[in-house]
Order: sequence, then structure tokens, then C-alpha cells
Amino acid sequence: MRFFKVIIGLSIAVISMAILAFIATQTVPGFEISSYRTLFNTLTGRGIDSPSQQQINHLIAPEDFQVTLFAENIPQARILKITPTGGLLVSSPSKGTVFLLQDTNGDGHADLTTALVSNLNRPHGIDLHKESDNHWLYIAETDAVGRIVVNWQTGKTQGNYQRLITDIPSSKGHWTKTIQFGPDGWLYLTSGSSCNVCEEKDPRRATMMRFQPDGSEGHIYASGLRNAVGFDWAPWNNNLYATDNGRDLLGDNFPPCELNLIKQDGFYGWPYINGFGKLDPDYGQGKDTLLNHSISPSFGFRAHNAPLGIHFLRHPDHNQNYKHTALVALHGSWNRSTPDGYKVISLQWGENGNIMSKDFLTNFLQNGQHIIGRPVDIEEGPDGSIYISDDYAGVIYRVLYK
Repeated sequence: MRFFKVIIGLSIAVISMAILAFIATQTVPGFEISSYRTLFNTLTGRGIDSPSQQQINHLIAPEDFQVTLFAENIPQARILKITPTGGLLVSSPSKGTVFLLQDTNGDGHADLTTALVSNLNRPHGIDLHKESDNHWLYIAETDAVGRIVVNWQTGKTQGNYQRLITDIPSSKGHWTKTIQFGPDGWLYLTSGSSCNVCEEKDPRRATMMRFQPDGSEGHIYASGLRNAVGFDWAPWNNNLYATDNGRDLLGDNFPPCELNLIKQDGFYGWPYINGFGKLDPDYGQGKDTLLNHSISPSFGFRAHNAPLGIHFLRHPDHNQNYKHTALVALHGSWNRSTPDGYKVISLQWGENGNIMSKDFLTNFLQNGQHIIGRPVDIEEGPDGSIYISDDYAGVIYRVLYK
């Protein structure tokens, strides 16, 4: 098995390098490269070394917050989840592992890293669910959703890992699967498209699905979502919002990436409609009637900013200045003539429902060209700490309210 994993890893690297070499020699209308290194990161998950302390010192946060490095050497660090005992879980798809990080001496830095569950197939989404006396850890692999019991007091698993949902489409295209339990007790799962833009053969691609905790009663909850990696519920009204990445090859500034208010049985446009009611030049011809049924975004991000994780702030320390606020990780462009994104922003809902945005943690793109990080996900600790994963540098930042 190890031999085949090595062969597969080498094959991916060789194919990725071939793609990079091909792109470097081509002129494709509407196709630009922000950074070949970030493109390689997008294709393979491989990133750069951890940033230096000097680079970290140049990250810019709001005046009342302090930025430190919580953990490093976590290859392709992606989705985060706080445990009941205050530990931090992080998925590492390239390692096939979900790690448990613990700060045992309280100095603000993880000093104990445990490979909690390994030998997984590109694990991404993670969430926790208590059922009777069992504390389950749910894991979304690229082709399945499984679970295992964990004793959070000891930080050890109990029994075997059980795959509950095993037929998730994963043959090509967007490979990540994100899961979360909703306020209704159902398990929500997003599955991205198999392509940049196409009509899917499998109706479960480019959707959000919903299942019972045991994996039964699965159905499509919302469709037309090209790649909704992050989603969360607004704590003041339980509205469900999801980020979505717009398609490529239509230039630097179109279409916008999206924040969508997800409604059951809602259709969100892809592949026929982009952004705020614009018919797609490739697949939108003759689809005018769909404009009457497609739900437009609640908020538009800049094109190719690649919004991923979204987290509504819930800790009491944040309520005064960050009431009705979500943080969103902008992974950053790989396909613009100039790099853009590479930061965490805050979205604040006004009394009239309008959404205002402002920067929260910036300068991962330094001097306009040098990229030291690509934010992925956001989680809130019991003390109000805000954790931000970075799959490019393989680190997790801690942003603490002073």
C-alpha cells in the first residue's frame, strides 16, 4: 500500500509539473497566472516553509488584536474544529490525517501534536457530534464521510473508524468535501463541481447535501453552487450562509466570488448564471428563464479571491465591536494578472440586512508580489482566540483580543 501511495504521489507531482510547463508556453484569452507557486499549491497541496517571525510581525490585524503563531509544520492545514476540552483539530489532506493540537502549558503555542486519525483519503471537513454517551468525530474524505468515537479527556480514539457515506462523487475537479452539523441536527455536506464550467452528469456535484447523523436519508439541499467550501449559520437567526468560488477564464475581474444565503431547494446559478444575474457566455445561451429561479448572492467578493472558510463570531468578548459579524478567509488568486486576496476579512450585517466588509488580517501578500500565506479556515477558541489555518505555509495563526 505504501508503495502505491508513493507512486501516486510521484504521478501527481509529474502531472502537475507538466501542466505548469504547458501553461507557461500558452496564451489563453482571459487566463493569467498570479503565481506559479500558488498554482502548484492549488494542484498538489504543496506549499512553502513556515514564515519567519519578521514576516509574521508584518501581518496587520485590528488595533486591539495580537497575532502569534499557534502551530507550524502542519502540511496543507485546512479545516479547524475546537474540541470540548479546548484542543484544536486540523485536517491535513496531503498527510491523510486529522491532527489534534494541544497547548498543554498555556503559552499560546501548541506543544503537543497527535495524529488522531490517519490513513484517510484526503480528509477535509471535520465536525463533532454527541449521541447518547458517544462523542463522535465526523470526517469528510474526498469520497466518503466517516466517524469515530473520541474520548476528549484522554485525547484518544475508541473503536474503529466507520465510513457512513461511501458513494460521494470525487473522480475529478474540486476534491474537497466540507461538513457541519446544523441547528436542526442534520449533517450538511458540500461537494464542488467536477470542472471549471460544465453540465454535470452526477447531480450531486456543485451542491450542498443533507444527511441524518447515521448517513441515511441523504438528499440534495441546494444546487448550482460551483465550489462552496465554507458555510456557517448566523447565530442571531440561524440563517445558513456559504461561500462560493466563481468560474475561471473570463478575465481578471469577472465573475465575482459569492456569499450565498442558502435556502432549501434553492438554485444558485452555476453553470448557467454568474454573479448577480449574468448569463454565462459558454452555458447561458437560451437559459434566460433560469434567471427567474436563480438566487443571487447576498454579497460579492472580488473575482478569483477564492473565499473559503467562514465563521460567525460567537464569543462574548467579540460581541461589542463585532456584533453580527462573520470572518471569511480569502485563499487568494492563482489566476489573475496580479495577485489578489490572501487575507481574512470581516463581514458585518447591518440592521437593514446590508453586508459591509473590511479587512481583518492582511499582508499575507507582501510588497504586492511575495506571498507568505493562503488563509483557509477560521475557528474560535473558548477564550475568544481566533485560529486561522494556512495550507500554503502549513501553519495555524492565533489572533487574540488584547
